Amino acid sequence: MTTLEAGGADEGPLLAYLSEADRAYLLGLGVRRSFGAKEFVLLQGDPSDHVHILISGWVRVSAVVEDGREVLYALRGPGEVLGDIAAVSGRIRTASVRCLEPVTVVQLSGAQFLACLRTRPEIAIAMIKSVVTRLRDAEAARVDSAMLGVAQRVAAHLVRLVAEHGRPVEDGVMIDVPLSQQDIADQIGAALRTVARGLAVLRDRGIVDTGRRRITVRRPGLLRAVAGSMPNGTDHP
Repeated sequence: MTTLEAGGADEGPLLAYLSEADRAYLLGLGVRRSFGAKEFVLLQGDPSDHVHILISGWVRVSAVVEDGREVLYALRGPGEVLGDIAAVSGRIRTASVRCLEPVTVVQLSGAQFLACLRTRPEIAIAMIKSVVTRLRDAEAARVDSAMLGVAQRVAAHLVRLVAEHGRPVEDGVMIDVPLSQQDIADQIGAALRTVARGLAVLRDRGIVDTGRRRITVRRPGLLRAVAGSMPNGTDHP
């Protein structure tokens, strides 16, 4: 399970943009809570306005759309903030957040979070930066969906995950987030069977190894080449 270490976070999460003093101030406002694997942290349609800051573990953010399908929006890890948009806008939750593994958070009320943004401008700026990063990632996913074939989209998605969550290991780079093939399928808008076929192509070429909710990229350079060189959905790199 990935844990936020003191004084650091991956690029993009809210806490990554804060000084140690602002980080300590923000975390000191709330209370620590723990959730088990598969538990819901937030529920779509819930009117509550509390905010959670992830300290350890990973969650999936998804929503059920009008035709009943569940759409996976993102995976969030240590340093990320959850529920901030609902707290700021005063609207009901537009997505659910469910734990992929045991999770620890710091929970603040919406009023506490808003007061913090008003009185600590550096924290408000950090939130804006974090939201911009989310929007940029969402736009990249939409572009991939429109322009790339499914096999190439799988490779492109893995390249993005390596950049954001990669951890060097002896035999390559591990994507350090518990990730299922269904999660990938939901995020790129493809059928599970199609994603499985795309991953099999990458495995056959020695580019990736897959295990239970784990993917290790053995040849990151070749993965990037595949992501940029497979037009029209062909399976040939």
